[in-house]
Amino acid sequence: MRLIYTLALFCCAASTAVAQPELEKQILTQMIMAEEGDVVELPAGTIRLSGSLSLDDKKNVTVRGAGEGKTILSFKGQTQGAEGLKVTNCANIVLEQFTIEDSKGDLIKTQNVTGIVFRHITAQWTGKPKKTNGSYALYPVQCQRVTIEHCTAIGASDAGIYVGQSDSVWVRNSVARYNVAGIEIENTTNAWVYDNLAENNTGGILVFDLPDLPKKRGGFVEVRNNKVYKNNYKNFAPKGNIVGNVPPGTGIMVLASNDVDIHHNDIQRNKTASTAIVSYFITEIEVKDKDYNPYPARVTVRENLYSKERKMPTLKNKMGVLFFLKFGRKVPEILYDGIQNPEWTDKNGLLKPEYRICVRNNVNGTFANIKASDGFKHMEREGRNLGCE
Repeated sequence: MRLIYTLALFCCAASTAVAQPELEKQILTQMIMAEEGDVVELPAGTIRLSGSLSLDDKKNVTVRGAGEGKTILSFKGQTQGAEGLKVTNCANIVLEQFTIEDSKGDLIKTQNVTGIVFRHITAQWTGKPKKTNGSYALYPVQCQRVTIEHCTAIGASDAGIYVGQSDSVWVRNSVARYNVAGIEIENTTNAWVYDNLAENNTGGILVFDLPDLPKKRGGFVEVRNNKVYKNNYKNFAPKGNIVGNVPPGTGIMVLASNDVDIHHNDIQRNKTASTAIVSYFITEIEVKDKDYNPYPARVTVRENLYSKERKMPTLKNKMGVLFFLKFGRKVPEILYDGIQNPEWTDKNGLLKPEYRICVRNNVNGTFANIKASDGFKHMEREGRNLGCE
């Protein structure tokens, strides 16, 4: 294993004002020249970068800073590229111990990587959250064996921690604040999301399956032991983004995904939908992908802790208005849109056991079927349990 750590880098670390263009050039060169087993050491200090950094076609390489808040990669003056750091077509890459901020597009995007670790990284847009911020802070897509641990994501106009079209994923001990979606698992299989804090986002934790993507179906996602607090921030997604449909005040949402187990989470003070299980039809977007399954199935919500306080749902989203008109300040904590695949139901119109939605043993967790399939005309509370026989 080589340590790529030049004298020039060491000298430049002492001052954020010395030879920034030369420092940027040296970091780019290190990443281009990195060989298997190398550690690219980023010095302490604020490093102002004008263009994207990249690793491509590398194996067993670590990019390591001096610590979060000590090594700061700032793209505030970025003039070339969109991402801050892009990692493509690699294997066994570790990114750790630095802060990255204010890129034009995604802060860190990794694509077609087998074995990627994000560890002790702060990825953020500074200043007030706004729609011109990049879409994703941490963005592994089409990857295998993804680990995100002890990371913080702030200010993304789509999702702070986003994992898409990937397999074998661990998101743990991380924090997402002031994003539209705090943590999002999309069209991804075999994912474990646990021991995280999602607070002050529009939506805390989302598990989505969407159409028109190369990987069609996600599932087998476990969401456990997370703190999901006060995700009531305004939705600042750019027009046309699917997360623009998420109402402020959403704690955990499952959209059209299968085999999702949500348990032992602490879900507090999310004013509109503490937990929602919905089909893709709730978006009112036409489905053109013939291979797409728009219905959720085998979703379990169990043994979670919800707050007792009464809450006013958002009135800036039509779902919030509907909930307020029906339930006032007593919106049930767990909501199901009731849109079912007719091929999955029995003669009584109930989901067959192999497709059931199960809600049970939640503390303060009342349940309602909002019956979107009949135009929300018969929304009703249905106690605290559903479909777990």
